[in-house]
Amino acid sequence: MQNIFRITGTTAGCRIAILFLSLQLLGCSRHPATEEKAVPVNDSDVITLTPAQLKNAGIETAVLGEQQLATVLRLNGKIDVPPQSLVSVSVPLGGYLKTSQLLPGMQVRKGEVIAVMEDPRYVQLQQDYLQAKAKLQYSELDFERQRDLNQSQASSDKVMQQAQAERNSLRIQTTALAQQLRLININPERLNENTITKSISVYSPIDGFVSKVNVNIGKYVTPSDVLFELINPSDIHLNLKVYEKDVERLSIGQRLVAYTNANPEQKHSGEIILISRDISSDGISEVHCHFDQYDRSLLPGMYMNAEIATHATLAYAVPEQSIVNFEGKDFVFVRQAQNVFRMYAVELGTADNGFVQIVNHDAFEGKELVTKNAYTLLMKLKNTAEPEE
Repeated sequence: MQNIFRITGTTAGCRIAILFLSLQLLGCSRHPATEEKAVPVNDSDVITLTPAQLKNAGIETAVLGEQQLATVLRLNGKIDVPPQSLVSVSVPLGGYLKTSQLLPGMQVRKGEVIAVMEDPRYVQLQQDYLQAKAKLQYSELDFERQRDLNQSQASSDKVMQQAQAERNSLRIQTTALAQQLRLININPERLNENTITKSISVYSPIDGFVSKVNVNIGKYVTPSDVLFELINPSDIHLNLKVYEKDVERLSIGQRLVAYTNANPEQKHSGEIILISRDISSDGISEVHCHFDQYDRSLLPGMYMNAEIATHATLAYAVPEQSIVNFEGKDFVFVRQAQNVFRMYAVELGTADNGFVQIVNHDAFEGKELVTKNAYTLLMKLKNTAEPEE
């Protein structure tokens, strides 16, 4: 009997010891987990960090304040060329195109032969000039002879006056024909019976490039037909459309950056050179801008976008890295306690010099906003919000 009670007592003692040891192990296993896990919160826009997580995240906060921000005005327009830089090449007397090597986009130099024309009228004009010049030489001599005779009373005044009129008429005719020859690039001073030609050369009047070619070899053109269109790129500019309410925000000399829709990464800098004060019926004015450096890829008629920084003003703003974007919306994190942060939607305004304007700043007055590593909070918040499998 004693042995039975001794065994029973020993068994009960063992059970108590095992139970006490299990409670100790359970308490030890729960203690470190309480440090590593965030306290669960029902609000899906709130993230609570442990002290260790807060330290590792490198979170920085600051009270929302004002910053000097320059408003960026975004405009659009197209490449334009002033009339003096756009040249239409034609032949005053018309003719047949004999040769030309021009293609759209080719560079041309001032004085370079860009085409050769042929026409029987060129020959006729040269013939008329040389004949008129020969008659004028005879008329000059005849007038001098009649003048001498008249002075010696050997001829009447009428005869001398007729000789003088004939001379003056031939002078006019010769001068007019000489000017017509110059129109087709023939020098009348160098013209004689041995240099008469059926062909004339057409020269480039500017340095630039070919915009359009409207003829082909053998085609007959009239004086009103345009053979080629040339552009002088030194005066190419950007013509922007500006709404009436924004005109007063611009000034001559203001800097801008322009880019095309096809290549938005390539920026073209320039400045405003002219602001039109004529407002159209649509409430739009024109602003002309010069590029700092001409790019051959910019062609007349090409549409471009432009960004112009207007004068800086004070605005409530946060660093750009304070803003997080989730599902197409912008948010910031606001500190509610030492390790508790809530995500709020924000309405953004102007961005400048690394800061972004907060339009709905009244909702954050006096509050601490996360200014660094905000995306770390977003990732932890959304990963925590996902249900565990």
